[in-house]
Amino acid sequence: MSVSNGSIPPSGLLSDYNIIKLHPEPQTGPAEYKLHLLLRPRRKYTSFSTGTHTAAPPQSKVHEPAPAPTNHSRQHRLTQLTTQLLWRLQQSSPYHASSASDLVLPQLPDATAALSPPARPGKLLAGLESSRGALYEIGVSDSGVLVGLTEDEMKESLTNLKAMAASLGCVVEVTRMVVVGECEWYQMDASMDTLGAEVENLSLIVGTDESRGQSKGQVHHAKLWVAEALVTPDLSSVKTGTNAASPNGSPRPNIATPELDRLRAPDSTIPPTSATEQLRVTLTGPTTSGKSSLLGTLSTATLDNGRGKSRLSLLKHRHELASGVTSSVAQELLGYRFSTAEGTAAEVVNYATGNVTTWTDIHARSENGRLVFVSDSAGHPRYRRTTVRGLVGWAPHWTLLCIAADDGANAPHGAGGTSSAQEILGTIGVGIDLSKAHLDLCLQLEKPLGIVITKLDLASRASLRDTLAKILSAIKAVGRSPAILQPDQTKNILESDLETVPQSDADTVRKIINTMTSGNLTKVVPIIMTSAAKGTGIRMLHSLLSSLPIPNIPTSHDYVGEALNPEQPACLFHVEDTFTLPAAFSMQTSHTKTHLDAGTVVAGYLRFGSLSIGDRIVVGPFPADHDSGSDDDAYGALSSSHGTKTFRRYVNDDTDLALGRSSSHPSASELSRIAKRNAPAPSAPTGEWNNAHIVSIRNLRLPVHRLEAGQIGTIGIVFDMSDEEEVSNGPFERLQPQAPRLRKGMVLAIPSHHMKETGLSLQAASGFTASFEDGDVNSVTPGSLVVIYIASVRASARVIRLMRHVQAHTGDDTGDEDGPFGEEEGDSETPVFGSDGITDVTLELMTTREWIELGSQVLIMPGGGQGLYYGSERGEKGVAGLEGFVGKVIEVVD
Repeated sequence: MSVSNGSIPPSGLLSDYNIIKLHPEPQTGPAEYKLHLLLRPRRKYTSFSTGTHTAAPPQSKVHEPAPAPTNHSRQHRLTQLTTQLLWRLQQSSPYHASSASDLVLPQLPDATAALSPPARPGKLLAGLESSRGALYEIGVSDSGVLVGLTEDEMKESLTNLKAMAASLGCVVEVTRMVVVGECEWYQMDASMDTLGAEVENLSLIVGTDESRGQSKGQVHHAKLWVAEALVTPDLSSVKTGTNAASPNGSPRPNIATPELDRLRAPDSTIPPTSATEQLRVTLTGPTTSGKSSLLGTLSTATLDNGRGKSRLSLLKHRHELASGVTSSVAQELLGYRFSTAEGTAAEVVNYATGNVTTWTDIHARSENGRLVFVSDSAGHPRYRRTTVRGLVGWAPHWTLLCIAADDGANAPHGAGGTSSAQEILGTIGVGIDLSKAHLDLCLQLEKPLGIVITKLDLASRASLRDTLAKILSAIKAVGRSPAILQPDQTKNILESDLETVPQSDADTVRKIINTMTSGNLTKVVPIIMTSAAKGTGIRMLHSLLSSLPIPNIPTSHDYVGEALNPEQPACLFHVEDTFTLPAAFSMQTSHTKTHLDAGTVVAGYLRFGSLSIGDRIVVGPFPADHDSGSDDDAYGALSSSHGTKTFRRYVNDDTDLALGRSSSHPSASELSRIAKRNAPAPSAPTGEWNNAHIVSIRNLRLPVHRLEAGQIGTIGIVFDMSDEEEVSNGPFERLQPQAPRLRKGMVLAIPSHHMKETGLSLQAASGFTASFEDGDVNSVTPGSLVVIYIASVRASARVIRLMRHVQAHTGDDTGDEDGPFGEEEGDSETPVFGSDGITDVTLELMTTREWIELGSQVLIMPGGGQGLYYGSERGEKGVAGLEGFVGKVIEVVD
């Protein structure tokens, strides 16, 4: 039962609950026992029915009144009580922070000793939006004895609790109040005969029966109460907008529900996101090249012993510890604080830094500096999917390719040495250079690249020379410029030396960085030599990570102009991973009716736009309902409202438009008008896109209220499911609807204003056409299966056709219905293998429909074939190579 306007719930009796006492107060967890929450000493009682340990001791004479507590002492106790409340709230939050630096407490006026809770709670303290709340048992001792408070003391305690909670951005709900006994006290001033009056004299006189008879006092009797109060985050300090559209594309107004009302607030209440500069880096390279050991040394300042000592904290699975082969993606956070001390350029913030145990601590210590998010991916050919996901997914700003210095053919073999492809794959690996395969793939992706030569201490001069020659030749062959950073000449490097970046190393790196231009970060490839065992080059690598330039903040029209892609949403978040944690624990403890199973947490990166807690979004694409679409449509809702398949297309010269009928070379203004007037309004299959709202956001595990373009984080969402969607489970029971199941490769989006005005809906793709400059792509034959990687999407696809790229298209490209993509298969002439020029490859997605952005980069790799070798024994996995083709999406079939 709730308390409003200070009222007390109807009296309950202890006998109604059959409870004599509670278990002792737990040391950890969200439950707190408080005998009282007064900012003053309690009055002294002559008798207590719940126990004599709180009654005043027998006295033979009247004591002088004790002085009232000062404003300073009241403020000190309030600080202690509020800090304790914050700690209990954090106990029910995942990844809770232990810092109370942002704690805001109400200031007590000098003239009053009582608190008054504000009309509405203040700004929610970052990190508490995921709290399940704190349960306060008031009037209960730490041992669990139900002692009780009088009515005036209970009112004052609850008022103070509400003021404390409001300072943290929380609200208080009194769930029950129970009478547990009676008490008696003696008061000298007979005029104070009102039970709830304020008592200014905080040390009232209590005497023996003999002294009482001689004084002019009055005996008071009252009931003793115990209250249970739930403190939960107030989500009304975040915003809910009208930025979402219904799945059919029509604007969706706000729905007046209690849950959403709690999420509404003015724009001015949105707190800022993390302002610290953030760089994303992916470590890649062949197996046994020392990636994990290097990252372990960077994140813990621990030198390796040659047998994987520094990487132990990164390995997740038992088989990784046993074999030493990384099969999953490990992610670590590094921080840098730029220093003004002489001879030191920056301080490294990692787990070796004092009082740093979590990512939240790294955020706090690196404020106004730089954060570097490093992903370590697998390198064994058996885990190609994980390797490629590390390169394409999470949209890394820079890729650091690790190649062992002893990778050459003449390298000596010893403890910790690098294994050759033949040692890894057996006879199949003869003649295969895994390092060269990784290097070629990284160069094909045309992303900013740095090369880290590891295991410098194990390499001979000959093997190091061979390794460098191989790297330099490959870099120069694609028109890039290598820049070698000379290794540190210090012989004895201690682990304590790895906690700072020397100014000399920073000056060396700065010379290389100055040669890079913001418009073309791929031109220069820095090369650095390191040893995780000796510490050589580690400080230089820290200096490089703290100085690498970050690409410009992405926008929605980086790939294609607005006129050529009117269906572009205002905000797009790529889902890289999903979790089963509740979207926000506060939703479970809220007194409003919510679908507790409808929440989920997704991790990924924000491609463009911004997302705030409370935003209304659309999520998908999900598998469409079976009854949507016609039987003739094998690819799911490819037809538009005009009865034709919907194409989204662009070409490199930005003069081609296939959205309805248009002239071959219209002007920019004409393109915009034609796109808005003639663009078909395809109707998405039922259930393909679902509406939801955001209830929590974390940026690199730091709780924030807004995520900006280019940042990565986790987002808690709750799907908007009405009670009408409940499913019957018999004549007497109705089940709540289950939340749709999310997967990697989906997107969260906010439709643009243009999409709402014109009725356009987000459209998933059943296939696409990509343009490739590599003539060897013609080795992929029509009908063959490939694996595609686009942003966070990894999917199987079938090659429909290959044809030479045509720069301009005229006429109506959507009129031919012979083939599944508007053209009969086999009509176009297949290019000759190895021919020069640009080749267009049309592919059909095999299992799912995906969101594919026009102009985005696509990597296709042979799938279903033999690759390096195919497992011959039952249950044996085959191993595929890293050979692939990188192109650009020029047409999307909805």
